Amino acid sequence: MQEKVHATVELSAGTIEYEDTGGEGPVLVLLHGLMMDASLWDGPVADLAADHRCVVPTLPLGAHRRAMRADADLSLPGVAHLVAEFLDRLGLRDVVLVGNDTGGALVQLLMCDGADRVGRAVLVSCDAFDNFPPGLTGKTLVLSGKLPPRLFGLFMQQMRLRMLRRLPLAFGWLTRRGDAATARWIGPVLRQPDIRRDAVRVLRAAAADTGLLLSTAARLPGFKRPALVVWAAEDRVMPPEHGRRLAALLPQGRLAEVADSYTLVPLDQPAELARLIREFTRAPHTD
Repeated sequence: MQEKVHATVELSAGTIEYEDTGGEGPVLVLLHGLMMDASLWDGPVADLAADHRCVVPTLPLGAHRRAMRADADLSLPGVAHLVAEFLDRLGLRDVVLVGNDTGGALVQLLMCDGADRVGRAVLVSCDAFDNFPPGLTGKTLVLSGKLPPRLFGLFMQQMRLRMLRRLPLAFGWLTRRGDAATARWIGPVLRQPDIRRDAVRVLRAAAADTGLLLSTAARLPGFKRPALVVWAAEDRVMPPEHGRRLAALLPQGRLAEVADSYTLVPLDQPAELARLIREFTRAPHTD
């Protein structure tokens, strides 16, 4: 394994930070969700980098540190296009695209519209079907996005208190063990007015297109390549039934459920998730 590189790339929407472990083996591109950054994947990457190249961008979803251009499209399809542009700029093809939480929604969009770049897909407890924005957590966050950026920042100031972060309407139903990570993720939106502006734009775009993943699901059977659906058996934000439905929709889909975890499986069960991904990438590709 090579030493992990922290780098940036200039894309049409602005500058994106990413981590790249380099090395040989299958290329994993791992995507996080709203109000999160690349550190969501630190646990699985520490394991998987031994025999995979892991590329992990921090997307402009509210915990990024470099503001996007004022005219950037920060809708979910716009961010999916940004991921496709990111893959092109890094010359990445036939990748294993992995997404958790809203990162999994981005993977679904790319399975439909960027499938030439995606060799395999892994959906980990994610937004799907009519669960967008997802659960009480997502609905509360999107509702807060209706506030002006300054007031949104004041709302998010409350998340500095652990007792409030652990509420079901905040991060409490997203992770059992990852409170330290969630505390870090809110930092940029508290400190940087331009990040608050970006976050509000993302949330308002999500509120304007709540049927997006229903129309996307109708197209998922067209993804003929291997797909793994990993779901937290005790998920309170992403219904476990959605994991079963996604796996059934995909011609080469299979389902794995993970015990003792909430939505953010990379934080709650990093070793088990790494094991499942490694098993999946080693399995032969059948047409």
